[in-house]
Amino acid sequence: MSKRIYNNPVGTGKYTGLLLILPFIAGFAVFTLYPFLFSFFMGMTDYNNIRPPEFVGLENYKSLLKNRDFVKAVKVTFRYALILVPLKLLFSLAVAVILSMEIKFRGFFRTAFYIPSILGANLATVIMWQYIFRSDGLLNQFMSVFGLPRLSWYGDSRLAVLIIVLLRLWEFGSTMLIFLNALNEIPKELYESAKVDGCGGVRRLFLITLPMIKDTLFINLVLQTISAFQEFNAPYMLTGGNPVKSTYTVGMLIYDEMFTYSEAGTANAVSWLLFTGIAVTVSVMFAFDRRRKEKGGI
Repeated sequence: MSKRIYNNPVGTGKYTGLLLILPFIAGFAVFTLYPFLFSFFMGMTDYNNIRPPEFVGLENYKSLLKNRDFVKAVKVTFRYALILVPLKLLFSLAVAVILSMEIKFRGFFRTAFYIPSILGANLATVIMWQYIFRSDGLLNQFMSVFGLPRLSWYGDSRLAVLIIVLLRLWEFGSTMLIFLNALNEIPKELYESAKVDGCGGVRRLFLITLPMIKDTLFINLVLQTISAFQEFNAPYMLTGGNPVKSTYTVGMLIYDEMFTYSEAGTANAVSWLLFTGIAVTVSVMFAFDRRRKEKGGI
């Protein structure tokens, strides 16, 4: 039996693979690794974008711990994440469960619910949101029809945070699609057997659905937590961090330090503290998840 010989136009040298990925390595080194390391160095300098940077060691980090704006921004960011992430996961999962059923116009609803995730906090969305929540806006007009008092959505610190939470909750499409994909992978035979055994819908949810998608639920939890910690667009465009900086996130602090106060060293230090906070939080989440799997829990 004759052997068929295939000619490789690229070559078969031991460095061929390295040559093929060299463009990626170069791009990663120039556009990712270098800025990453340079940012760490800049966080230990006193630099105002005019004079040459002066190395100050950990002084920027020490001063940030005493900075009331930084402490306030951290508290706001954590509170925002604690409110948004559970609500978004619950709402996305509920809609995904409904859309996984055999209902009419299912494809249309999936597309319609996903569109807000594409739009994001762009200018058109912000204008719409402002019209809904301003003092003479659509929501207050609707409430007045039922004799309810009008609310100062932008003047009350608790309501101002709620405005941003509702905007991000409205953009649940991406999380919903991830849940939908996981739900479609569950064998239908499990539900059919549960029905035969007299298991109701709620019991099927807790005994079959949730255990089968627990890994997807955890991934969505991690992704949404990271996204919430990095929040910037929505509070910047909707509230500007007001009232009394009740919606002032760490992302807004980084922006102000860099572009408003021209404190590049402090801005990079805040960025690295945010990066560290996210890394620690995600590491703890993975540690709990690993411990759960070792114990065989849901």
